[in-house]
Amino acid sequence: MSAPSAGGRGAAVPALFSDPWEGHGVPDEGHGALDQGHGAPYKEHGAPDARQGAPGEGQGALGAGHGVQDEGEGLPGRWGVPDEERLARAALTRLVEPGDQTVGRWLRRMGPVALWRALTGKAKPPPGATGDRLAGCALRAAGVDPVADLALIARCGGRFICPGDLDWPGQLDDLGDARPVGLWVRGPAGLRMWALRSVAVVGARACSDYGAHVAATLGTGLAERGWVVVSGAAHGVDGAAHRGALAAGGATIAVLASGVDVPYPRGHAELIERIAEQGLVLAELPPGAHPTRPRFVLRNRVIAALTRGTVVVEAQFRSGSLVTARRAQQLGRSTMGVPGPVTSGLSAGVHELLRGEAVLVTDAAEVAELIGGIGDLAPERRGPLVERDLLDPVTARVLEALSARGGNDLREVARESGTGCDEALRRLHELLALGFVERHGDRWELVRPVSPGDGARRGDPPNRGNRVKGLRR
Repeated sequence: MSAPSAGGRGAAVPALFSDPWEGHGVPDEGHGALDQGHGAPYKEHGAPDARQGAPGEGQGALGAGHGVQDEGEGLPGRWGVPDEERLARAALTRLVEPGDQTVGRWLRRMGPVALWRALTGKAKPPPGATGDRLAGCALRAAGVDPVADLALIARCGGRFICPGDLDWPGQLDDLGDARPVGLWVRGPAGLRMWALRSVAVVGARACSDYGAHVAATLGTGLAERGWVVVSGAAHGVDGAAHRGALAAGGATIAVLASGVDVPYPRGHAELIERIAEQGLVLAELPPGAHPTRPRFVLRNRVIAALTRGTVVVEAQFRSGSLVTARRAQQLGRSTMGVPGPVTSGLSAGVHELLRGEAVLVTDAAEVAELIGGIGDLAPERRGPLVERDLLDPVTARVLEALSARGGNDLREVARESGTGCDEALRRLHELLALGFVERHGDRWELVRPVSPGDGARRGDPPNRGNRVKGLRR
């Protein structure tokens, strides 16, 4: 085959998508030559193998400067799909919107190369395709140049990965026909390995100071425990979670509703750039694409599927964060919520989520316990321990029998505690040795608390009586 063009957006469409491919045995609808994500080589259907093609004039299969090997060596070993499929999937990210399940069904049945040809009028239309859809695809296809897009992402220090690549996160396959066609990624880390131990932290854009503090604390705590923090790089909770992870020197992933070279929101351009350097920035949309309202909602399904659990920090009843959490529930992922004031509308959505199947969490340790492995246990929660808690039941009962006003004689203590006089006396001497009580003639009294104005001196007896008892009677 002839080499694809290495030109800009106005350059010739790669030969992969031109008429000479007709009659080469490219599979048509229903033949299943390339099932979803399996990357089956087209040479089984008569099409030339990408590693045996004829590169042009010292260029590799995708042309010079596109991150591929030269002199017909094909793609580097890290890639797991043929060149034709990669080009077709890259082109489809410009042709169709993310999360379109109809396109997903066509892609699963036909494979990316045949689907591209079918949607652009070079082959029989996919089953059920309307005239309006085909006309829209034709308009978009006029300016599509996947080779230029791959060159652009390479210049940005990124790459395009798709199902069948070694770096493809298998958990995205749980989305079924709504699975991404491919992902444009910036950052040096391996997406598949990072996603294996990741958790999403999402929430309100217009969050309160409380929400920002909780999100940043969660981001820091999770990063310190070795978890990758995933969010959408939006204002509010998302940005706080990313910053918390970065501040701890941890790993974080931003999933954008635009191209990876189009920072959105603009106010987070510096943050997104820092994430690309220290973590990963990824998107379904190709370079240069801008966000729209539907794309934000569709982006959330990727966050839910990519991670092992989703934590929601502040969300109103109508919130994209709740969409992420409910999608995570549908996918069998852990869903968690951080409670807020019951009077706050910003936490109303979280509280409604917690009334369902979501689990209440308050810190990173509880999140890790829920989604981590055996042994990732949060510390036991308990109130403060006071000295009286360490007394045995009988001694504690004798202590409770003493009045805070004027004390008691031995017979009164025995009567109030339900013990004999000898037993009460033994217990009172134990309490005397521990500093809980003091004796004045025949009467036993609680040790009075020493206030700061009483001129307490070093060596004074311990101040335990009323503090242990907890009240003045």
